[in-house]
Amino acid sequence: MADDDKIMNRWLVVLGAILIQLCLGAIYAWSVFTPALKTAGWSKMDTQVVFAVGLAMFAVVMVWAGKKLATWGPRKLTMTSGLVLGAGYALAGLSGGTDFWTLLLLIGVIGGGGIGIGYVVPIAVGMRWFPDKKGMITGLAVAGFGFGAMGWVKLAGSWGHLIANYGLSTTFIVYGIAFAVLVVLGGFFMVFPPEGWLPKGYTPPEAEAASNVDAVDGIKGAGLLKTYQFKLIFLTFVFSAGAGLMSIGLMKLYPMEALQGAGYSAAEASAIAGTAMAVFFSLANGIGRIAWGMMSDLMGRKVSIILMTATQGICVIAFPAMASNELILYVGAAFIGFNFGGNFALFPTMTADIFGAKNVGLNYPFVFLAYGVGGIGGPILGGFLGDMGNFPLAFTTCGVLCLLGSVLTWHCNAMNAKEHELTGFKPIARRLAAAQVTARHK
Repeated sequence: MADDDKIMNRWLVVLGAILIQLCLGAIYAWSVFTPALKTAGWSKMDTQVVFAVGLAMFAVVMVWAGKKLATWGPRKLTMTSGLVLGAGYALAGLSGGTDFWTLLLLIGVIGGGGIGIGYVVPIAVGMRWFPDKKGMITGLAVAGFGFGAMGWVKLAGSWGHLIANYGLSTTFIVYGIAFAVLVVLGGFFMVFPPEGWLPKGYTPPEAEAASNVDAVDGIKGAGLLKTYQFKLIFLTFVFSAGAGLMSIGLMKLYPMEALQGAGYSAAEASAIAGTAMAVFFSLANGIGRIAWGMMSDLMGRKVSIILMTATQGICVIAFPAMASNELILYVGAAFIGFNFGGNFALFPTMTADIFGAKNVGLNYPFVFLAYGVGGIGGPILGGFLGDMGNFPLAFTTCGVLCLLGSVLTWHCNAMNAKEHELTGFKPIARRLAAAQVTARHK
């Protein structure tokens, strides 16, 4: 279909995606509420249980949402996400805002579920509107998720002083209303382009057209599990996300130990480690989502993931030697954060490249389950070895696994006709074989 002036300006999709993801990133702002909850009698474990349940619901519900995207449509799914997320936080505030079981249900289960309902929509919609800039649009969308956490933390704390001035329950209510309004507003722009639409002047490369004939009705959902490509992508994501999440968990605790061992006072070590996490890691995390997405449009997704995981592996292995010096610590924290952010721009687009952009909303949630696996394995490994007095071994192990991820990605190629045949997708195999023959003869 030719470009049509009556079709919606595709940059409105970017605006909607950022509004949505700014709110969905609230899950990473949970730490701003924990001091008040501990004052109210919560244990540290209580605060982490709510956070962990929220992350688990996010990943699991995202699989369900991916299945509903085709039937409900992106706009309805997004608005449902905003209303569910907003209701969870608002009801938590109306309930008083301090009862453990109530918040576990309303913020952990319902709030986390609301995030899972909406997370994949801006990614799927954005890729359909920007086939020429899939990496960039995905990076912009997920950057909102990363930067949003910082905004909500500052609004409740040092910028807006909402918790100090109005209390925890009122802050939950304000956030719930804001989440619902902003996500629903962004949802108005969440519509797919007309079938066959392409940006003016853009022609898909012949190789891409030949390898992605499955964009019509290709491999989707549980069908991915039959492919070796899925297994390689999944394991690489587990290793890369696990290294980043382990580093997040130890980014203050381990550097404090290393800095004090190098002669810094406890107060100095705490301040330096806090800056490394809150400023250098967090900002680089958001920037990395955009930068890696844009670089992947130039270099290709496979090369980008190999480069990201290889450099992450080297940096994570070297981090114990970097943590005892203030300036070098900041560099290490920024580098790990930059690469960690790249996961969320590169793996959705790699999924689209291998299995087709049309089905990424259904397929990527299965890949994203790797984030949950890494989120359990990485931090537990770090805590276990930390209790044994060997934090460096945790970093070395995760770094080596990142390097292994680079090797796995090197072997991850587009599916050919024979592989489609072996996995049971015979109609796709026939179309792919015909398309590849046509491409060779042009």
